[in-house]
Amino acid sequence: MAATSIAIIIFIVLETMNIILLYFAPASRKGNGVGVFDAYEKSKAYPEIHAFIRYLVNWVAGTKVIFLALLIVILITGSLVTRLISVAVMIPSIATFYWRLYPAIRNMDTKGEISPKGYSKTLFVMITVFILGFAAAFIISVT
Repeated sequence: MAATSIAIIIFIVLETMNIILLYFAPASRKGNGVGVFDAYEKSKAYPEIHAFIRYLVNWVAGTKVIFLALLIVILITGSLVTRLISVAVMIPSIATFYWRLYPAIRNMDTKGEISPKGYSKTLFVMITVFILGFAAAFIISVT
């Protein structure tokens, strides 16, 4: 099996677990549940704000489903070139995390609004590993 296929499958499995968590246990502090944000629990005191947050959580989960469905189609029907391009595109798309999301979560973590403390660093490492994994799969497949 090509390195690109393995990288895509690993990503699909991990993101599927995240989707399940977001849909069925969003308050979880495990995986990438939004329970790590102290504001999630606090929002329950304000039903209209909590409803909005639940909407956004489900929106994120829904977009992940669409994204993974496309990756599954690429995995099943795509040629090696298509998988290579897909993996190459995954790198900058995942790297957008460092532009807006990481500064925001790092700021909340610094202010003590994330539990467990230091979760932003864990997320930073996890995203970096995704990117390095896709880069390695690309390089292995090209050489």
